[in-house]
Amino acid sequence: MEVYAYQGLMGLTQAMYLWLLAAGLTIAFGVLKILNFAHGALFMLGAYFAVTIYGILGWPFWTAVPIAIAGTAVVGAILERFFFRRIYHLDLPFQLLLTFGFVLVLDDLVKMVWGGMFIAPPIPDIFVGSTVIFGRPFPHYNLFILAMGVLTAVALWLLFDRTWWGKTVRAAAWSREMGGTLGLDVPRLFVIVFMIAAGLAALGGALSIPTRPVDTGMGTAMIVQAFIVTVIGGLGNLHGAFVGALIVGLLGAYSTMLFPGFELFLPYVVMALVLLFRPQGLLGGR
Repeated sequence: MEVYAYQGLMGLTQAMYLWLLAAGLTIAFGVLKILNFAHGALFMLGAYFAVTIYGILGWPFWTAVPIAIAGTAVVGAILERFFFRRIYHLDLPFQLLLTFGFVLVLDDLVKMVWGGMFIAPPIPDIFVGSTVIFGRPFPHYNLFILAMGVLTAVALWLLFDRTWWGKTVRAAAWSREMGGTLGLDVPRLFVIVFMIAAGLAALGGALSIPTRPVDTGMGTAMIVQAFIVTVIGGLGNLHGAFVGALIVGLLGAYSTMLFPGFELFLPYVVMALVLLFRPQGLLGGR
């Protein structure tokens, strides 16, 4: 029984990375109504910014993470202001074409600046070591990731559900024209929202650098899983994204232990079942 509980903790750690990425994807779709396939590239960009500051320049990890978030948020603002804003009124296939194009652009830019080699910085000294949980050593850094995932979920809930600014964002998302007539600066509001979404992707990427090699393919691999998470939970629903991340993370952990040949296959099965029987997602509206 302890083995299963420990494996569940490992799955929850992976779920938190997926949650941070899926949260930004969900916010962008829920507010701006854009399905941003380039969100995975922003995850990658945050990882490269952080690994440059922490792993190459040798600055503290706590300095690298916020700088990576800020730098990626600026890139997100540029993308929203000059490109994505022009396609909000278009159908989803056109949005996917443009955002996928930026996946290729950002991947090539990263290769030009950082090259194509893997970069693997060390775990920060404060997180070196482990704690025995369920009879096995559980890394301190995994505990930190679990805490960060939960704290981010609480912070987003407070921001969008319990503040006046969050209410104005939801009002503008419901009707942009009505928000404009009420005096809201909707374009400015939307660029801030997209910067938050990009910052969440960068946070996930920056926090991942001590545990996985940084390379140009990491964003594409993560965005596929993030789309599965958002489809299962419900597109545009933050609560659903959190639940979907937990499902995919735990499913991946337990399938690796019990059905090692099907760990990549099972999340797609769950997504297919959700699309067949509840296409709006587990927590999505009709």
